[in-house]
Amino acid sequence: MSSHAPARAPRERSDAVRNRNRLLEVSRDAFFAGEGDIALETLAKRAGVGIGTLYRNFPTREALVEAVYRSELDALAATVDETLSVDAADVALRKWMDRYATFVATKHGMAESLQGLFATGTMAPSETRTRVREAVARFLEAGASDRTLRSGVQADDVVSMLVGTFLSTAGAPDEQQRDRMLGLIIDALRSR
Repeated sequence: MSSHAPARAPRERSDAVRNRNRLLEVSRDAFFAGEGDIALETLAKRAGVGIGTLYRNFPTREALVEAVYRSELDALAATVDETLSVDAADVALRKWMDRYATFVATKHGMAESLQGLFATGTMAPSETRTRVREAVARFLEAGASDRTLRSGVQADDVVSMLVGTFLSTAGAPDEQQRDRMLGLIIDALRSR
């Protein structure tokens, strides 16, 4: 028997974690604003770090896009429990729909880079659909339980309605149309 303790992975310094998170946040905001082709040097400057810090965390633009995308997808999935712990399922689902809309807008801001990641197999578009469908299913189950949402609704049908809403209202001159359409979806899902 060895008296040596197993080697532990070194802990990441708190400033390194903070810098990485700040880079993700600034990049997400830029992509959300439609700045998909923004220079990496500009992102580093906005995050208050040097370009070397950006490249140490994300050696390529694709690595940065993938990290932002995965971070946003994780955050979207994480909000399910959070919203259900505060509100009835119908209200929670409506709030989550707004968060999903933000995710979709961020995704559009990095569409070109995402296409490259999908083409190389680094990421699969089906991963997003699966995770979103699982989130919607959890809302539907909770809504059937608390009787705020109809039972027997297929999560994939709701996801298709949401995607259709986001696609049809992207760039629409009436900025309130998306919100009205999401309201109609919730109204259709509510138990009578």
